[in-house]
Amino acid sequence: MWSYILKRILLMIPTLVGVLTLTFVVIQFVPGGPVEQAVHDLRRGQSEGGGGGFGLRTHSGVDAQQVAQLKALYGFDKPPLERYVSMLGKFARFDLGDSYFRHQSVWSLIVSKLPVSISIGLWTFFITYLISVPLGIAKAVKNGSKFDVATSLVVLVGFAIPGFVLGVLLLVLFGGGSFWQLFPLRNLTSDNWATLSLGGKILDYLWHITLPVAASVVGSFAIITMLTKNAFLDEIRKQYVLTARAKGLSERRVLWKHVFRNALLPLIVGFPAAFIGAFFTGSLLIETLFSLDGLGLLSYESVVRRDYPVVLGTLYLFTLIGLATKLVSDLCYVWVDPRIQFEQLER
Repeated sequence: MWSYILKRILLMIPTLVGVLTLTFVVIQFVPGGPVEQAVHDLRRGQSEGGGGGFGLRTHSGVDAQQVAQLKALYGFDKPPLERYVSMLGKFARFDLGDSYFRHQSVWSLIVSKLPVSISIGLWTFFITYLISVPLGIAKAVKNGSKFDVATSLVVLVGFAIPGFVLGVLLLVLFGGGSFWQLFPLRNLTSDNWATLSLGGKILDYLWHITLPVAASVVGSFAIITMLTKNAFLDEIRKQYVLTARAKGLSERRVLWKHVFRNALLPLIVGFPAAFIGAFFTGSLLIETLFSLDGLGLLSYESVVRRDYPVVLGTLYLFTLIGLATKLVSDLCYVWVDPRIQFEQLER
């Protein structure tokens, strides 16, 4: 086991370096970098009579000396190879650097955005599994019935509707767009949240999170529901189920004691990836629609502003978490099902 884990950890290093290298190379050819944006802001500030920022002298246009100062400020006065090696050295020490435009460390930015992403992710994860797993089991037991067909149609329609489209519809219906003003339009809590009682805080939080979670979770039902149904159908048709029925065991005991344990293996081993992924795969459009300042919106704004430390830092962190989660998922196969050996995973 330990040799397998060590091999996987060693394989993470070239994967991480490859992702960072490809992104770094692409960045070198993307127009409108941070220096160009800063020069544009200077020119716009000067045209409006502003001071120009950065402590630089204001006059018509931006001269070569100012551009050189900006390059030194953002580290672009060094050759690309030197910047690349410096970036890898910092990331090896888990130093993600500082944002160009937000004047904060990348770590502090990520931590400040996590509450929003965790809120949406946790609720989406738990609601999806709490509804989809029992629904999938019921569909497997009643396979081919009207209930099975009707629920399949409902979950597939929900899967086909993009989350941001559903979000717009919910805002129009329940956010005061054209019909009812039942739910707030922005933030996770009200402005007076600190003055509320404990019960009031809980209700206020649930009140704010209802529409974003609804828009995020509906499209997730289909995958888990159909996966659960197919896993149960596959187990129900196996020989050991026929043997258990031939021995006179009740259908309920066959289903919950024998089929349930084996059919849930694919779902259980997928828990780590789904649980961690729920935090970091929040919909950008959902966050934008409901004015939720989370990791998705941070990543988008960083790409638009060419805030490369944030882009590369978050990419490095999320890739590392994804690789570690994949390793944990593989280990879960062995822990949940002893029939699987590490030698089989290495093939």
